[in-house]
Amino acid sequence: MSRRFADYWTLAVRRSIHGVIFSDLGQASVFMTLDWVQEALRKSLGFAPYPATLNVRPSKPHDARLWERIRREIVAVPLAPLEGGFCSARLYFASIQRSSGGDERVKGAVLLPDVADYPRDKIEIVAPVRLKEALAVKDGDCLVLEFND
Repeated sequence: MSRRFADYWTLAVRRSIHGVIFSDLGQASVFMTLDWVQEALRKSLGFAPYPATLNVRPSKPHDARLWERIRREIVAVPLAPLEGGFCSARLYFASIQRSSGGDERVKGAVLLPDVADYPRDKIEIVAPVRLKEALAVKDGDCLVLEFND
C-alpha cells in the first residue's frame, strides 16, 4: 500500500466506541451554564449546547483503548478559558446514537477538560439537545460514539 493511500485511508476511517451512561456529581452543569462557556461552545461547535453534559464510560477494554487512541490521534478543537476562568478543554466532534434499536443520531462533541487528574475513563458529551430525552436512554444504557478524523 502506498504511503499516500495509507494517509488517505487513515483520514477516512471512522472510529466508533461504545460507552455506558452514568450519572456524576453534576459539576459540569455549573460550567456549562456559564455565559462565556455557552458562547465559546456555540462558536466552536456551530450549535447552542444543552446546558449539561451526558457522561459515559467505555463499555469494554477495547473501547477504552480506542478512546485513548482518539485522544492522541484526532485533532481536537481547543476551548480556551476566559481570563481568570475555568480550565481549558478540547472538543472532539462525534455523532451519538443508541447501541440497540433506533436510527436516531445526534451530532455533538466530547468535551475533555485539560485537568491533570481528570478520569481517563470519563467521557462527557455535549449536544444541542438533552441526549437522554432525544435518544430515550437512561443510566446503564449503552451509546455508540462515532468520531471522524
